[in-house]
This record gives sequence, structure tokens and C-alpha cells, in this order.
Amino acid sequence: MKDNLKPIKDIRLPDIKTFSDLTAQMKQSGGYTAKKLGIASDILKDMLNDNRCFRILSFPASLIATGTRGIIKDLIKHKKFDAVITTCGTLDHDLARIWKNYYHGSFLLDDNKLHQDGINREGSILIPNECYGEVLEEHMQPILKKIYSTNKDISTYELVWEFGEALENEKLKEDSIVYWAWKNKIPVFIPGPTDGAFGSQIWLFWQNNHKDFNINILKDEEKLSELIFESERRGALMLGGGISKHHTIWWNQFKDGLDYAIYITTAPEWDGSLSGAPLREAVSWGKISEEARYVTIEGDVTVILPLLALSSF
Repeated sequence: MKDNLKPIKDIRLPDIKTFSDLTAQMKQSGGYTAKKLGIASDILKDMLNDNRCFRILSFPASLIATGTRGIIKDLIKHKKFDAVITTCGTLDHDLARIWKNYYHGSFLLDDNKLHQDGINREGSILIPNECYGEVLEEHMQPILKKIYSTNKDISTYELVWEFGEALENEKLKEDSIVYWAWKNKIPVFIPGPTDGAFGSQIWLFWQNNHKDFNINILKDEEKLSELIFESERRGALMLGGGISKHHTIWWNQFKDGLDYAIYITTAPEWDGSLSGAPLREAVSWGKISEEARYVTIEGDVTVILPLLALSSF
């Protein structure tokens, strides 16, 4: 066994000229999460360069309230992924931030006082009511009315494209994930389409004499299964867990599992949750291939993703 051991190598700052240099050295450093990031960088590069690989990006909505939205937007703008699976709140935050600002806060603020002032706290992000539900209602209802006039039975990915097209004349459209998904015809699947302010606005529209308007999630499943079954190989970058992660790995079990997989999470394994489950657990289900290249990185996506993205492009 000793003959096969690899020595630990120190990170040498003078030799680092690019982020790729940094992650390459991190892989050689044996430094816990640093090594995993280096491995993930290699996997991501190969996945993105594999022209026969169908690539999925999954993430929960909370990231889109932060500046990490810009990285995810650029991944979609530059067509690094072929499909997105996310939560309803992604549409909430992405659209709301076109029309209003979100603000810096703190985890330690007085939440009673924030509620009295009409300010919602998401971690260390502050979102006043007028920057969220109120502005969404103002802008969404006219768009929904226009969509209703031409399509009363619509999938979530088609709905996202309709909203993307509706942003064409907005000043900040190019900051938007929804806009670039429409522009590049990248399907965005929302398996829980009513779990957020966007979904509440759809319900309000439906309730107001539009009860023949249907969000058809089975059309999404048909499209997603079609894309996966037509692919030769499949890969996924999964940022955080929950329904977006599970929907990604769930559908891939029906086509021999993912061939490339990177998962970044802060959830612990010991509680048995899907969010805490490392990728090796998914191998037992066939959701990731036994021969796949995969890595689970424990840490904050808002720190890890910028390093990973910059090192891989």
C-alpha cells in the first residue's frame, strides 16, 4: 500500500496565476474541503467539455436573493447547462430584483422589529414588502393575463420562457436568469410551482375568473424524461438540496444514473435527510452510476461556487 501513497504538497502562492492554478494546487494539498474543491473543478471541466453530456444545474431559491444570482445567470447566459431544476422562489427573487433592490442585513437583527417595519429577513438579506410580494403582483398579473389569452394549459418551463420574453423591454433584463433561459431556450423546471410568491400570484390569477388556467407539471415531466432518455451521458451540478436536488437525481435513475455529479451542501448526513445525503448514497439507488465521477463538498455555495466556476471556464 505504501508504494501507492501520494505525498501532500504545500500550496505555493507565487505559482498561482489563475483560479485554475489555485484549485489544482488545492487538490494536491490534501486539505479537507480544499481537496474536494479541486476534484470538483476537474469533474466540472470534463462535464462541460463533454459534448455528448446532457448537463443539469439545480439549486434552491435562497441563492437568488444573493449576489450568487449573477454567477448562475452567467452559467445560463453562456449555455454551460442544458436544463435547470429549481424551486418556485427562484422566480420570486429573480423577477423581483429586476424591479426593486434587496438589501444588506445581518443574521442578528431584531425580527420582531423587522416585521413591524414591513421587512422580511432571509439570512443576512433584507427584503422589504414592496420589493417582493407587492412588486410581483404589480408586474405579474398583466403578464399572466397575456399568457392566458394564448395558452391555458402550460408547463412550468414554458411559463418561465413566457415571462422571459415579457422582460424584453426591461432595463435590467440581462441580469435575469429567467430572461436568459428564454433567450437560450434552456428549460427551467419548477417541480413545486406554488411554493412561493410567484405561485401565489398564479393562484390569485386563477381564482379571479380564470379557473380554466392550468399549470401542467406533467408536461414538465414528459419534457424532462425526453431530454434524459435522448442523452448519451448525463451530468449535474447541484447547489444545495431539497426538491431541486432530488428531482435531478430521481429522473436520472431511469437512464443508468448520472455520469458526472457535483453536490455542494451544508446539511449533515446523520439526520437521514435528502439534503444531507452525500452522493455515494445516490449510487445505491442507481441515481448516480457506479462508474460515475462524483464528489460531495460540504460548505457554503456562496463561497464555493465562485471559486469553482472561475476555475472551470
